Amino acid sequence: MVDKNIYIVQGEINTVVGAIKRNARWNTHTHLDEERDPLLHSFSLLKEVLNNIIELSEIEPNVFLRPFLEVIRSEDTTGPITGLALTSVNKFLSYALIDPSHEGTAEGMENMADAVTHARFVGTDPASDEVVLMKILQVLRTLLLTPVGAHLTNESVCEIMQSCFRICFEMRLSELLRKSAEHTLVDMVQLLFTRLPHFKEEPKSYVGANMKKLKMRAGGMSDSSKWKKQKRSPRPPRHATKVSPGTEQPATNGTIMPSNITVDGVTFIDAPSPISSGSSENTSSAVSPATDSGLELSSQTTSKEDLTDLDQVNSLGLSAAMPSSEPRATEHSHQPEPQNEDLRVEKTQSASVESIPEVLEECTSVAEHSDSASVHDMDYVNPRGVRFTQSSQKEGIALVPYGLPCIRELFRFLISLTNPHDRHNSEVMIHMGLQLLTVALESALVANCQSLLGLVKDELCRHLFQLLNVERLNLYAASLRVCFLLFESMREHLKFQLEMYIKKLMEIITVENPKMPYEMKEMALEAIVQLWRIPSFVTELYINYDCDYYCSNLFEDLTKLLSKNAFPVSGQLYTTHLLSLEALLTVIDSTEAHCQAKVLSNIHQQEKEVVKPSTETASSTKEPSNNNERVLNEGKSPSAVTELSGACPPTSGCLMADQMKQGCQDLEGGSDAAEKNIPKKPTRFSGLMPRTQELMEIKSKKKLLITGTEQFNQKPRKGIQFLQEKNLLAIPMDNNEVAQWLRENPRLDKKMIGEFVSDRKNIDLLESFVGTFNFQGLRLDEALRLYLEAFRLPGEAPVIQRLLEAFTEHWRKSNGSPFANSDACFALAYAVIMLNTDQHNHNVRKQNVPMTLEEFRKNLKGVNGGKDFEQDILEDMYHAIKNDEIVMPEEQTGLVKENYIWNVLLHRGATDEGIFLHLPPGSYDHDLFTMTWGPTIAALSYVFDKSLDETIIQKAISGFRKCAMISAHYGLSDVFDNLIISLCKFTALSSESIENLPSVFGSNPKAHIAAKTVFHLAHRHGDILREGWKNIMEAMLQLFRAELLPKAMVEVEDFVDPNGKISLQREETPSNRGESTVLSFVSWLTLSGTEQSGMRGPSTENQEAKRIALECIKQCDPEKLITESKFLQLESLQELMKALISVTPDEETYDEEDAAFCLEMLLRIVLENRDRVGCVWQAVRDHLYHLCVHALEFCFLVERAVVGLLRLAIRLLRREEISAQVLLSLRILLMMKPSVLSRVSHQVAYGLHELLKTNAANIHSGDDWYTLFTLLECIGSGVKPPPALQVTARADNDTGAQSDSEISLSYHPSDVSLDRGYTSDSEVYADHSKQGKMHRSVTDMDVVNSGWLVVGKDDIDSPKPTAGLSRQGPSPLVNQYSLTVGLDLGPHDTKSLMKCVESLSFIVRDAAHVTPENFELCVKTIRIFVEASLNGGYKSQEKRVKSHKYDGKSNRFKKKPKENSLRRSRASSQHQSHAHSDEEDDESVPASYHTVSLQLLDLMHTLHTRAATIYSSWAEEQHHLEAAGKKIDADSQTLWSNCWCPLLQGIAWLCCDARRQVRMQALTYLQRALLVHDLQALDALEWESCFNKVLFPLLTKLLENISPADVGGMEETRMRASTLLSKVFLQHLSPLLSLTTFAALWLTILDFMDKYMHAGSSDLLPEAIPESLKNMLLVMDTAGIFHSADSRTGYSDLWEITWERIDCFLPRLRDELFKQTVIQEPVPSVPTEPHPQKPVTPVLPASAAHPASSEKASDLGASDPERAPGPSPAIRGASGSPLSAMTSVKMSPVTDVPPHMVQSPLILQPLASPLQVGVPPMTLPIILNPALIEATSPVPLLATARPTDPMTTSEVN
Repeated sequence: MVDKNIYIVQGEINTVVGAIKRNARWNTHTHLDEERDPLLHSFSLLKEVLNNIIELSEIEPNVFLRPFLEVIRSEDTTGPITGLALTSVNKFLSYALIDPSHEGTAEGMENMADAVTHARFVGTDPASDEVVLMKILQVLRTLLLTPVGAHLTNESVCEIMQSCFRICFEMRLSELLRKSAEHTLVDMVQLLFTRLPHFKEEPKSYVGANMKKLKMRAGGMSDSSKWKKQKRSPRPPRHATKVSPGTEQPATNGTIMPSNITVDGVTFIDAPSPISSGSSENTSSAVSPATDSGLELSSQTTSKEDLTDLDQVNSLGLSAAMPSSEPRATEHSHQPEPQNEDLRVEKTQSASVESIPEVLEECTSVAEHSDSASVHDMDYVNPRGVRFTQSSQKEGIALVPYGLPCIRELFRFLISLTNPHDRHNSEVMIHMGLQLLTVALESALVANCQSLLGLVKDELCRHLFQLLNVERLNLYAASLRVCFLLFESMREHLKFQLEMYIKKLMEIITVENPKMPYEMKEMALEAIVQLWRIPSFVTELYINYDCDYYCSNLFEDLTKLLSKNAFPVSGQLYTTHLLSLEALLTVIDSTEAHCQAKVLSNIHQQEKEVVKPSTETASSTKEPSNNNERVLNEGKSPSAVTELSGACPPTSGCLMADQMKQGCQDLEGGSDAAEKNIPKKPTRFSGLMPRTQELMEIKSKKKLLITGTEQFNQKPRKGIQFLQEKNLLAIPMDNNEVAQWLRENPRLDKKMIGEFVSDRKNIDLLESFVGTFNFQGLRLDEALRLYLEAFRLPGEAPVIQRLLEAFTEHWRKSNGSPFANSDACFALAYAVIMLNTDQHNHNVRKQNVPMTLEEFRKNLKGVNGGKDFEQDILEDMYHAIKNDEIVMPEEQTGLVKENYIWNVLLHRGATDEGIFLHLPPGSYDHDLFTMTWGPTIAALSYVFDKSLDETIIQKAISGFRKCAMISAHYGLSDVFDNLIISLCKFTALSSESIENLPSVFGSNPKAHIAAKTVFHLAHRHGDILREGWKNIMEAMLQLFRAELLPKAMVEVEDFVDPNGKISLQREETPSNRGESTVLSFVSWLTLSGTEQSGMRGPSTENQEAKRIALECIKQCDPEKLITESKFLQLESLQELMKALISVTPDEETYDEEDAAFCLEMLLRIVLENRDRVGCVWQAVRDHLYHLCVHALEFCFLVERAVVGLLRLAIRLLRREEISAQVLLSLRILLMMKPSVLSRVSHQVAYGLHELLKTNAANIHSGDDWYTLFTLLECIGSGVKPPPALQVTARADNDTGAQSDSEISLSYHPSDVSLDRGYTSDSEVYADHSKQGKMHRSVTDMDVVNSGWLVVGKDDIDSPKPTAGLSRQGPSPLVNQYSLTVGLDLGPHDTKSLMKCVESLSFIVRDAAHVTPENFELCVKTIRIFVEASLNGGYKSQEKRVKSHKYDGKSNRFKKKPKENSLRRSRASSQHQSHAHSDEEDDESVPASYHTVSLQLLDLMHTLHTRAATIYSSWAEEQHHLEAAGKKIDADSQTLWSNCWCPLLQGIAWLCCDARRQVRMQALTYLQRALLVHDLQALDALEWESCFNKVLFPLLTKLLENISPADVGGMEETRMRASTLLSKVFLQHLSPLLSLTTFAALWLTILDFMDKYMHAGSSDLLPEAIPESLKNMLLVMDTAGIFHSADSRTGYSDLWEITWERIDCFLPRLRDELFKQTVIQEPVPSVPTEPHPQKPVTPVLPASAAHPASSEKASDLGASDPERAPGPSPAIRGASGSPLSAMTSVKMSPVTDVPPHMVQSPLILQPLASPLQVGVPPMTLPIILNPALIEATSPVPLLATARPTDPMTTSEVN
């Protein structure tokens, strides 16, 4: 079947032929005419061919295309006919009739391109002509964009592009056509650049050869435009000295003799550009690529390919040396062989292309050609090594598909279009160029292609920067866009260009020129914002510029600029301000995103529990995306292209390129070993990711360098010296180092460098300086040009000579000593300078005509060691200088200066300085943030403040939040504080007065946002808040004052209030207003109506505002700050607490309520943080100490502090680690002023009750129990707190009781407390460690001189721990033989007492709570309460009448006057009423006291009965502790001294109560207690003590008129008491008889009988007493006590004394009882123990040892016996010393006296008996010192039966 494609072609033939025939010229219809007409003839031939085939592919494409192309080429055809032919060709292309795999396709394509680009036709009218042009464009587009387009050659592509450009720039054509041409170009550029990665870079030699043909010009312009002439000599260098093995070939005109030059072991065969044969200039073949100045290798490309380019080519592994295929031209048959051994290419004259090894896959073939040689002179070998040979009848030339050359030429042409200094370039052309460059850069990564990169670095950047100064906004905008694309993808190659660009933008933004349009500034800012958005761009700026010694601080300067620019001067926010802010926020945004990512990845990792490398570990270089796709793509293998034959071409160049790419995928396969760019490292860094520390060092060094540079520019020596001082340059001066610095520091003044290096003193430095240049392979004038750019040549001839001599020496050395000698070289260099001046100096040119080449040659005749220089060299030098002036630095202006600066920039870029470090995003975020946060937060604050637009406000807030997140992530608390402080200002909370606050805050939405943000941030990142807490707390205080806080926050726990809570916001009570009711009435009258209405209540708006405010605060959730504080880091928590603690009442800022509110928050926070309360306890305790102890009078705040302390104690006691400290802190309450303490007694009593109820089990140590019981005593019974705890005591300690040293001791060995204003627990309570010792300051002498008998005894009623807290001053000496505790009880509060008693009973009733540590304390406290409740609390009543007339005034600090008027003074009176509620309900008092007394009685009884069992159980528990010396004895002695005796005394005291019921009850209890079974165990001494301490004092007390109203009751009481006495006496008679002091005891009993006989008014006692007495006498008599065998009468002395006494009051009793008694022989006395001969140990009545009581003691002990009638044998005893009585009690070293609860010693009172000698007069009827009795009796009364060992203090009694 016939291919339908053939029909398509036939159809097209008919159409075209028909049109031709219809044309007037061809109207004949004869066959002959058709034959003659070449056009018609070829069509008929084609028809023949087509009729003979079945498949169109059987014939070559050329065959069926030729007739159509002839029509297109023909000059004779008219437009419409040409148009039809074009349409046909277009159809063939779009239908893909041309088989890309056909071997003739390439030639067909070439023909088609040639024909269409050279289409000619007879013009008719402009409109129809444009249609033809339109069709031409269409064909060209389709041609390039179809798959077969890949066969086009470089030349064709350039021609095609050229044609499109012509149409574009032909202004006579219609706009539509021009625009179509533009679109076509866009597609073509897109296609070519998208395919760029698939093309290979050819070696340099190929470049020059091919470029000539590709030269594109803008619509018929002359070849070279004026500005190009300013470039350097375009010819390749000649006569460079060869350092290679190649030998110099004599160059002859017309022939080319290439020779090889080796660089880095890679051979280059350089083919210079062809030169027209008419030229007289010789072409030299030797090129040294080591060109520092960057000479061009081709006259067409103006790019300066410099050394780095070549190096990079080498490193890519392109082997550039290529044996060429055998040229057809015979004159080139003798080609030199490559001399490089490394390329093991066997090459002989006849080598065919097939023999080339695989190495060649890397490179394109290189052809050398003469002028006439065409690019078609060789066959094409594709990368696979397949050879293409033309099948056409022509000479069989190969057509190479297009590749890099045409793209390079196109790129060069586009760049040349953008040159604003070229007068041929109209605005349209420049714009077009920029547009197409944009497309090119968008499509391809140009940076990967070295030859294009060269163009970018130089011309493109140059033109773009020049365009930034243009006033046309469209060009300005377009160039900004191209710049962005460049720096986004290629900044690593354009370090200094980028620096220049950013500086230009900054200049535009800051310039104050009124001509500068606002839009330009805006666009410049947008450009910066866009750059800043590039990931890690900002970081790279910082690392590559700010951290580079010789670059500007771009990042820092830009940040400052943007920040400044975000502040509107006028107050109006424009887009520029917001753009600046946006740029600043870009850094914040990206940093925040990275932080979030890190946080998320951490969370993710934790969840997975698998450690994976974090996302940050991206490779340290950004691989250009197409780096690995460098594909040799100049030819498509036939098989590859066939796959692409789609029927219709893709719509755009980009898509087409993709399609082509797919086709060549299989080609890429093995040819490309992945070539990675290994990033270079800047020399100043230690690695590719320098450490922050390193950067800091670089930055500080940079600052010093800048200072040094400035000094050098004024005075070089000074600068060098400065840098030496700073250790940046070596001492002594190292010439090489300094030379290097002079070369690399661009900030140095070139003039100063010139002066410095040319100085005679610095000859060595000059040598080093010249040595820094690399002149190898450079012609003398080029080297000189380079040299003179580095400094400003001074004007003096000798100086110039010095500089040039050094130069020529170095140049000769570098280049293998050419020329005859140094002089010749020097002369030539001088001549070049002179020539430069002659050609370019205006002053010279005015006078003379510039020198010609001939004159230049003539001047140098015979200078080269008598010979001439090579004329070619001179000619080249002449032209180089003439065309391109050697510019001296510092003296250029305008374009010349720009060129100079630009050249310097390019040179710097080529050195190591130009290395640009790419970084992974997120590196160095911390450093960047620390630099930007300040400006950013300032800008954000400003914008937030000034803007009213919702979106902008939101943007600012989101900025704040992001800054907060970052600062939290990096733990930058200073940033976060700053942020919070800024935001707090916007909440309007601090600035407004309290009255207006609710309405102002409520009606200000911005304040709401700010407040919510502040609280949100504090909740979220509270961890890093430090100083900022202060501001947040201030805000909270303001909300509190304005009553905007939620109710839960202002309600606090209270012990006394029935609801258990009270509000901190106290209502005013009218009485507390500052004015009287009358006054307020008057003021009300005088108010006018309007004001009155204002007073009535807030307006509805205000109410609404307040409601909104409350709602807002509710959302802020301020309470969360407290509840969440447990999650805060410790440091932040401490700061928060510090902020709260700092709120104490003062005159200015805070009042009492503020302080109370902050205190409550503080306490709640402490309780939230109980887990780590140890860390914060000290601060809280000190604060509470300050509030409580320093309060001079009661106020609300004190009450809250006291309640707070107790609340803390209650909650914290469960925590073992802190409980001891907490309990210790309760002593703060004991340190308060008693008057203040008594006012809070209520709260304390209730608090303590709560504490004991919840925590009694957690209190272990005696000290803590001591604290608690002392508190109970002070609160319940008005005992004064221990004076040592009273802070004020320090001031007036001159009473002598405690010396100064002692006071400081009782606090701490040092006096810290005095100047600090507070004392810590540890200080106050330090002395508990020294319980048993007496203070050293109490000297022996004090004791000796004090005049009282010192008796050691341990059964004092006070506990041990009071050691240092003894009382102060000479308080009355307390007698322990009295029933009272001997404390001065102040007034107390009934309810407090009742609550305290309740607490006590709670402890006593639960056996678990009674411990060895608290038992004695408990007993003592009960006794104190007994005393307090005695007679219904009479003491308290008496005293209260006198004191405490409390004033109703509020005790708060007055505010400043203005504030006073504004703020309501809230009173504290309602709270003050708590303390004395009992005054109102007086009726209940007696009843309550009654209960209290009975309760106490019951407690004492309970304890008394349970004591024995309790103690014995303890003794068992403690059994194992014997070794430790803590043994608890459960023997009767201990029990007696610790429990029974004090309890009995307490019960006895209640027996003296004025209330009859209490009294009777007490007596009953006493009787029960004394006769209880447990007491039977007591021995004689204890029983004696029972009489002395319990019964005798009781009887004494009952003698007083206790209850005058109740006489009968008293009688009964006395009777019961006396009966009890005799009962006890009789019950325990037998042990008592063993006492040496029995006689005295008995006499005392008689004494009481006497007194009681006469005490009452009724008959009750006179009847009862004799009965009791009789009873006793009879029993005693029966026991034989009165009998004595030794005496004359048979009766003992006792009998005599007894009756002597009784006779005084009952003279007849003896007769009654004993009238019949006759004593026969003496009755044997009571059996005694068998050691009567041992010395008697006198029993000293025990007393507490007080330091002030020793003088009399020694008198009594020592002197009295001597005053006695005769020394008693008992006392003489074994020791023979009268003092044995004393010493045996071990009391002698007075300092050993244990200073326990200090009570006054025993006071002895004389009995009515003749036995007493030398005893001071006394008031109480208490037993005598037995020593005295013995001393005065002639014989011992009774032989003792006591144990013989001397008693220690603890055993006595």
